[in-house]
Amino acid sequence: MAEEKKGGPHPINKQALRRLKNIEGQVRGIQRMVEEGKYCVDILTQISAARAALNSVGMLILRRHIETCVTNAIAAGGEGKKEIIDELMSMLSKARL
Repeated sequence: MAEEKKGGPHPINKQALRRLKNIEGQVRGIQRMVEEGKYCVDILTQISAARAALNSVGMLILRRHIETCVTNAIAAGGEGKKEIIDELMSMLSKARL
């Protein structure tokens, strides 16, 4: 679902963007660690933390998708209901959220 027309971005999107900016900083920190030749286990620990943070953002976006797009498609019924469920199942089978 696109950005909300009234009141700016959806609150979940605002929260996701804040978290993504933090993750961006984490990734830059990891890059510096690699450039500086830091201890491999320390780098791997930071990579794990960045993955966990991305997974958390993914769960936020998934929640919004289910609460809005999926719920609306199911309420509308018809072919859209099957399509949105198929899309969600396909995404979940590929994702590692």
